[in-house]
Amino acid sequence: MIRFLVDTQLPPKLPSYLVSKGFDSIHTTFFENGHLLQDKEISEIAINENRIIIAKDNDFFERFIIYGAPPKVLLLNFGNIRNKDLLQHFERQLETINKLFAKGDDLLILSDQQVISY
Repeated sequence: MIRFLVDTQLPPKLPSYLVSKGFDSIHTTFFENGHLLQDKEISEIAINENRIIIAKDNDFFERFIIYGAPPKVLLLNFGNIRNKDLLQHFERQLETINKLFAKGDDLLILSDQQVISY
């Protein structure tokens, strides 16, 4: 089963939505002082718990380019976006995201129109 770790700057509604769709998903604020976790600590949690990081922070993309996986990353390439619109993007692309990670892809970028796989 694919497991997600949702980064601090994203809404807690996102992991709740993913759980409703059958995924194991938690928000960083689930952890003690989770809103203060640094990217390295988030990466360590993701590796230790075999989770895919969902973030809109380009630092995770850069870290992936330098070090590779693990952890796997789903980078959201949106500017400021309403929670409702964010969840609609996931609703449209969740099947594709699931299939790509299930087949072994390590980095996906989700934008308004597409999912890019690395």
